[in-house]
Amino acid sequence: MKTPKFVPDFRLEIDGAGLPTTMRASIMSVTLHTGLEGADRVEVTLVNDSLRWLDNPLFQLDHELRLYLGYADEGLDQMFVGTVVGNGASFPQSGPATVTVTAHDARQRLQQGTKVRWFAIPIPTVGNIPIPDLITAPLVTLENLLLPVVDPVGAAISVLLGGVEAVAAISDPGGMQKMVRKQAAESDYMFLMRIAKENGWEMFVEHDGPVGGHVLRFQSPLDHLDPDLTLEWGRTLLDFNPRISTVGQVFSITGYVWVPPIKMVFVVTLGWDWDRMALTLSIYPAVVPLGQTASTHLIHEPLSPASAPRKLIGQLIPKLNKRITATGTMLGDTRVRASSVLRIDNVGEQFGGLWRVTEATHTFDASGYRTHFNLRKEIWFGSIPTPTQGAVPVRVTT
Repeated sequence: MKTPKFVPDFRLEIDGAGLPTTMRASIMSVTLHTGLEGADRVEVTLVNDSLRWLDNPLFQLDHELRLYLGYADEGLDQMFVGTVVGNGASFPQSGPATVTVTAHDARQRLQQGTKVRWFAIPIPTVGNIPIPDLITAPLVTLENLLLPVVDPVGAAISVLLGGVEAVAAISDPGGMQKMVRKQAAESDYMFLMRIAKENGWEMFVEHDGPVGGHVLRFQSPLDHLDPDLTLEWGRTLLDFNPRISTVGQVFSITGYVWVPPIKMVFVVTLGWDWDRMALTLSIYPAVVPLGQTASTHLIHEPLSPASAPRKLIGQLIPKLNKRITATGTMLGDTRVRASSVLRIDNVGEQFGGLWRVTEATHTFDASGYRTHFNLRKEIWFGSIPTPTQGAVPVRVTT
């Protein structure tokens, strides 16, 4: 008999082997959460009738767990590769006893412990030559037995920012030393997140492919602006809840930069022009001139000409991208993952068009397979004409 269409299915493997049939039949729910921050995780809940799954050796910590999701007639996609980090049990007053197994992806290893070190090459009579972020991030990634991948646009932006730092450091006697990356009592995860933020990268684990779960990708949002799938309210969206807010939002960030050769302090403000959809840069000596608008956000740390660009970009862009956000739910779709791009139609011009997935939760239980997601409308999408994105006014007909 031909397999019916639209039948959701999943497969779990522990240490490369599928689950026993009786254990597979006891699974109540499977939940996969992916995000641009933290670690991706899987939670599997089983009915523990007669306490048969209590103390089962398959659920011991540090076992590899793989999750495949999809539909029976279309094949299953590898959605998660990680290790079991916890298991627990529930013995309620009424209802069946349950067992829950939790697995996290490789980023959880990066969060263990802290280190104090610096990344530079000491050269006699010259000093410490800083190692570029484009090399530092992969070095730390490889140290944790992960394969680093830096997308082309992200690499180009990092080289450009590094060039600005180097030019600024030439006029500063201690400029090269200030450019050295220091990991001060930070976990490798927090250190890499700081590097990613100051280079405009997103950092996430890729789970598909033969080396899935072992690839740490550093991606600039500008590398991925094309939609992975199109959704429409009233057809493929079960619900959609967008929100625009200026509460707590900033459109510019200011820092004070000390220039040693001329012994002067400059006020540097990086902002965003919503009308032109472009970054703006203003530099003034000592104070903001009359007639100019002061920034709504101040960096409370001394900056140098070398460090200012990364600090300003690392704080402004994330804040701007939180201005328009949304949540939604749809029938399960494995293409919805953290960092993927969705095109939303039939919701008007302001809330329609392209969105970035920041979190996605795939749930498989007695109600079927559903996907819930959190979105943000990034400033980079403003460079694409709204009609091209599908963001058009809704026409009301009577």
